Amino acid sequence: MLTLLSPDNTKLMEIETLERSGNELLIKGKVFGAMPMTARLTPAEARKGLKLVNFKLALFLLTFLLR
Repeated sequence: MLTLLSPDNTKLMEIETLERSGNELLIKGKVFGAMPMTARLTPAEARKGLKLVNFKLALFLLTFLLR
């Protein structure tokens, strides 16, 4: 399980599974530890997300898992 935290270290979302649904990515989990939720990520939204990544952030992301 993957946990996304707020700046004060409280749980925002616990991601339980990532699944493919056609051309979309489904993110299933619980928000605030209680409310079940399924979020959909479309290819268009993923492309918009890539526009947020600059060169400095890309370098950080390459080493992120090794830290």
